[in-house]
Amino acid sequence: MAKKLRIGIIGTGGIAHAHANAYKNFKDVEIVAGADIIPGKARAFLDEFNLAKADAYESCEELCARKDIDAVSVCTYNTQHAVCTIAALESGKHVLLEKPMTLTLDEAKAVMAAEKKSGKIVSIGFQPRYGANFRLVHDLIAAGTLGDVYYVQTGGGRRRGIPGRTFIDRDKAGVGALGDIGCYALDFALNSIGYPKPLTVSAVAYDYFGKNPKYYGESERFSVDDFSAAFVRLEGGITLDFRMSWAMHMDTTGDFLFLGKDAGLKVRQPHYELWGGAWDGTVGDITLYHDVFGKPTATPIPIEKQEKGNLFESKVRAFVDAVLTGGKAPIPTSQIIYNQAIIDGIVRSAACGHEVEIAL
Repeated sequence: MAKKLRIGIIGTGGIAHAHANAYKNFKDVEIVAGADIIPGKARAFLDEFNLAKADAYESCEELCARKDIDAVSVCTYNTQHAVCTIAALESGKHVLLEKPMTLTLDEAKAVMAAEKKSGKIVSIGFQPRYGANFRLVHDLIAAGTLGDVYYVQTGGGRRRGIPGRTFIDRDKAGVGALGDIGCYALDFALNSIGYPKPLTVSAVAYDYFGKNPKYYGESERFSVDDFSAAFVRLEGGITLDFRMSWAMHMDTTGDFLFLGKDAGLKVRQPHYELWGGAWDGTVGDITLYHDVFGKPTATPIPIEKQEKGNLFESKVRAFVDAVLTGGKAPIPTSQIIYNQAIIDGIVRSAACGHEVEIAL
């Protein structure tokens, strides 16, 4: 039997469980180590998955010092994404990095520089890319069905859906709804239209629900955004109208809209009563708006049902295959740095109260 790909997992919190579950389904992969800064947490995590032979560490540097590890999943909280990814790359390891890529644009640039110097790959954790309906939207637009796209509106959002743990701490997450689920909406929008370069951002961010004990039980430690919106100018004269929420007095911020010179496409979010609408790979109806024989026509596009768990496993499998075959990163930093640039721009614009330029 061929040698198995030897994997280490850095950060053993919630999302690391999804990574471990996926890796354990692959016969050509072996999880050999885990690391977490909380004493005993990595060992408990490895034992939970019956990985008695895997070694536990209390820092990413200790794990990365292992010469026999081929690749790692970085599953830390957001503010440590860049540090741990760069450490892994400098030690000669490929990286599957959870979203968002980093906290700031400068960090994203540093990750890309380390990736280029190392000769290894970094793939970013946007599993919705593997959804059949997300690919359908991408392919419809890439085929020229809409003509030149000039406006994209993101939508969705949660009426009530503020998570807990480190998600709400600025010193760990850095950002709130923007980095947790907003980055999914950005990737769906940008990937569907070929990831054009962002130029400027004008944004606002709010924390009215997270800091109100009437709506959130841990309001005293809430220090990130629970709603943000932005007007983003992209290359090619394209406008991106972005909005995303963890909490609001509304069922949705709207549908996903792609307006082209020849046709338009509407992608509805799946209906969730309170929690959902994060554009995590599932969709509601998809409708093409176009003229047929000079008459405005709405044509429903058949959609496929796909389970979320399958998408996550597809993401991890694509990374494994790329490493084993010497292929390119399935979801490359060269694309996601634009996603990160917009997040960085939203943070800066919301803080200063006016439009900011993006330096790429």
